[in-house]
Amino acid sequence: MTVTHKNMETDDTVYKTLLESTKAIPWKIDWNTLKFAYIGPQIEHLLGWPPSSWVSVEDWASRMHPEDRTWVVDFCVAQSKAGTDHEADYRALNKDGDYVWIRDVVHVVRNEHGEVDSLIGFMFDISERKTTEEKLILLQKELEELSFKDGLTGISNRRMFDSILEAEWANALCNHKPLSLIMLDIDYFKQYNDHYGHIRGDDCLKRVGQILSSAAIRSRDFLARFGGEEFVLVLPETDAESAKKVAERCRSLIFQEQISHEKSQVSQFLTVSLGVGTIIPTRLDEPIKFIEEVDRRLYQAKQKGRNCIVQDN
Repeated sequence: MTVTHKNMETDDTVYKTLLESTKAIPWKIDWNTLKFAYIGPQIEHLLGWPPSSWVSVEDWASRMHPEDRTWVVDFCVAQSKAGTDHEADYRALNKDGDYVWIRDVVHVVRNEHGEVDSLIGFMFDISERKTTEEKLILLQKELEELSFKDGLTGISNRRMFDSILEAEWANALCNHKPLSLIMLDIDYFKQYNDHYGHIRGDDCLKRVGQILSSAAIRSRDFLARFGGEEFVLVLPETDAESAKKVAERCRSLIFQEQISHEKSQVSQFLTVSLGVGTIIPTRLDEPIKFIEEVDRRLYQAKQKGRNCIVQDN
């Protein structure tokens, strides 16, 4: 079957029409000259730069976000030299000075000798996809934060406490440093709720959380709501004497707030009971037993009349 020159021209026209009717932007670069042999007219609609302004790879690189330019150019050149098909996502500058996210999909064409002859590819506008991805990442971060945050008080929750204690325990074990724990409980909180109502009770928990946040002043000091009206502080690299001072500060700050508590049997204002423990952990020690010991001291503080601190066995 004879293929005429006219038929070939017709085929080329059909292919060109098909290429230029898609949203994807086709292009071709001659490898030896690094000049554009072709770029689809869609480029002007997307970025505002006419096809005639895309002369060489310098035009492509110069219209790329400065933060993306070096790695994208280096990556694409290396892949092209190796004869490997590749793709890259980057921000391209439009004529208005804004940036559009582009995905460039590149195919390396070789000649009969196996040498790189040209690069052909498609540019895709992925701005909407990137925006969606960024929103999903932010949403994921928010969900992660929420999963470690107490919904009522806004401070960390028991789940976060477990993670922090595990990390600080491992650090103390490795470095042979003291680790202190303070557990505290609002005195007669059930009576507070019964008398003032649950809305006031929730507000009380929020205020206590805020007060205790100011008591843990070092960057690694950690506060969490342990559950109910119970709070816990993790104090890395803190000896027993320093832990006692922090506990005293917690008790004092809460009392100074002068939160009325008419049904308390120890004061007309809100008070707390505290248990304090300090340990330089060894391989024989277990975090759960340390927590249980400090919680036992908190219970002893309640048994002794509340509004006090128990630190020693």
